[in-house]
Amino acid sequence: MLKRFLALLMIVVTAAAAFPAAVSAQGIELELDCKACVLMEADTGEVLYSSNENERLPEASITKVMTMLLVFEALDSGVISYSDVVACSEYAASMGGSQIWLEPGEEMTVYDLIKAAMVGSANDASVVLAEKIAGTHEAFVAMMNERAQQLGMTQTAYKNCTGLDAEGHLTSAYDVAIVSRELLRHERVREFSTIWMDSLRNGELGLTNTNKLVRYYDGCTGLKTGTTSQAGCCVAATAERDGMELIAVVMGAPNSKTRFSCAQKLLDYGFAGYELADLSQMDIKTKPIPVLSGMEKSVGTQLVMEGSVLVPKGRAGDIVTQVNIAKDVCAPVEHGQTVGTVSVYLDGKLLGEFNITTTHSVGKITFGRIFYIMLEELLKG
Repeated sequence: MLKRFLALLMIVVTAAAAFPAAVSAQGIELELDCKACVLMEADTGEVLYSSNENERLPEASITKVMTMLLVFEALDSGVISYSDVVACSEYAASMGGSQIWLEPGEEMTVYDLIKAAMVGSANDASVVLAEKIAGTHEAFVAMMNERAQQLGMTQTAYKNCTGLDAEGHLTSAYDVAIVSRELLRHERVREFSTIWMDSLRNGELGLTNTNKLVRYYDGCTGLKTGTTSQAGCCVAATAERDGMELIAVVMGAPNSKTRFSCAQKLLDYGFAGYELADLSQMDIKTKPIPVLSGMEKSVGTQLVMEGSVLVPKGRAGDIVTQVNIAKDVCAPVEHGQTVGTVSVYLDGKLLGEFNITTTHSVGKITFGRIFYIMLEELLKG
């Protein structure tokens, strides 16, 4: 009997280790066989579900999310262009792992190199891009770490731009979600991350996306997979439905099938349970307020409510607003001066706050100005 009890206890402990306990904002627990995970809504950055999200772990090729962020930022700033032709260095050709087998001196456009890195997870192509942007791979890695600091990725340290296992090359699921969200701000990234099959070298080399969700998950927009012996199987999966885009990060899954299953569970949970409420559709009127000692008796006010807030599905109609506006304002009044706020709540939780501002400027009245007005009235008479 004791042996049977101990055996059952061991099963329970093993199961607990395989499925890190995590409870969502709605009190739901998902069974996910991975070391860490995060589900984030891309527009607001709100985390909908997480488990061990701040644990530092190897990340394999989802490292390339940061690599691609720097590539797209370089494209936007004009440092590189899609049509630039770049030669492969000896170092880039030596990468190993996932690759397109670039030869030293072989030339390829930035566009095709991005395709190789995003779709085929090519390490050699990633290093060629890194060297094109920063001059050396080492300088590019320094840029990666600096950008991580700027984004508040406190658990991240990059040692390379590929994700190949290296001592100290670590991140967290939450940090991966942060950089994934930043990359999604670049609309053209989806042009590459949603490719299922393509080719390079005039059709001689076929590419198939390592992210199988692109093929079978409704609304999938990317983003990147990663697999090494130290990291296990990882994925930063993104999908969009009804104007809401979600980021599901899975780290340390035991195999490829499980990582995609975990990501799908996270995305399904998010789409089933949440929606975005468009604040621009809310009809809130603001009135002019009195101006003390001003050239005008009152000044108009305006409210610009833009963006969206994340709410449980079906709860958009339960949002309430609270208007706080000054009774009056002393001259001089500047155009766009804040004179109040509108707070947006759901079940007592503050979802957002927006400023009420003046529509124009109002000067302060002076003795000279009063005299001028009186004189003007006399002349009219």
